[in-house]
Amino acid sequence: MSLGIVFLSEVFGTAMLTLLGCGVVANVALKGTKGNSGGFLMVTWGWGIAVFAGVYVAAMSGAHLNPAVTLGLLVNGKGEYAPGVPVDAASTLTYFGAELLGAFLGAVVAWLAHKQHFDAEPEPASKLAVFSTGPAIRSTPWNLVTEIIGTFVLVFVILTFGGTPSGLGPLAVALLVVGIGVSLGGPTGYAINPARDLGPRIAHALLPIKGKGSSDWSYSWIPVVGPLVGGTLAGIVAAVVPIMATAAAK
Repeated sequence: MSLGIVFLSEVFGTAMLTLLGCGVVANVALKGTKGNSGGFLMVTWGWGIAVFAGVYVAAMSGAHLNPAVTLGLLVNGKGEYAPGVPVDAASTLTYFGAELLGAFLGAVVAWLAHKQHFDAEPEPASKLAVFSTGPAIRSTPWNLVTEIIGTFVLVFVILTFGGTPSGLGPLAVALLVVGIGVSLGGPTGYAINPARDLGPRIAHALLPIKGKGSSDWSYSWIPVVGPLVGGTLAGIVAAVVPIMATAAAK
């Protein structure tokens, strides 16, 4: 498989993910929508379905949709990111770039779909929430720990049971994301994906959104660094566990 196909697959898959994911937040958070005040559970299920759709769209490239997943596969020692896609510097950068671009584009389309409601919404915080995550209680070390734990769970389960998201199955990954959201998502909004947060945050900064306020760049590194650390730890632990289990069985 060419890297061009990998790039397009991940761009479209991650764009679908953020279109539907940012879209459900817009439906809940923005003034006058049909789903306004639908609550956190509506958001978690919406993001789960967004993952379900994104994995199907990007199945050809292994449906990483997330630099933390790509990094987890890398440190885990996998030989291929997807069938016919070797793990090397070029493919790794291709996945990272495609995931970030796709997340940006999906957020832009979500804004277009809700343009009138962005104009009607008086609260800048509600507008930013559509694009990126933010903590319920702002505490740098604890927010970082939450993102590390949530992403560890995501990547570890994917690596342990599926090898890649497409191998695990779109529905299983979607339910896993819902489970992480309802169990671990309360403190930070569970980015668990650097591209999912950074790409839409860049879109928020660049788009001509009426009364949008700050993009909260002081917090922006946490939903990037936390998931990358969590994905790395998951990749390492998922590689060590089978070795330990084999040694214990002898």
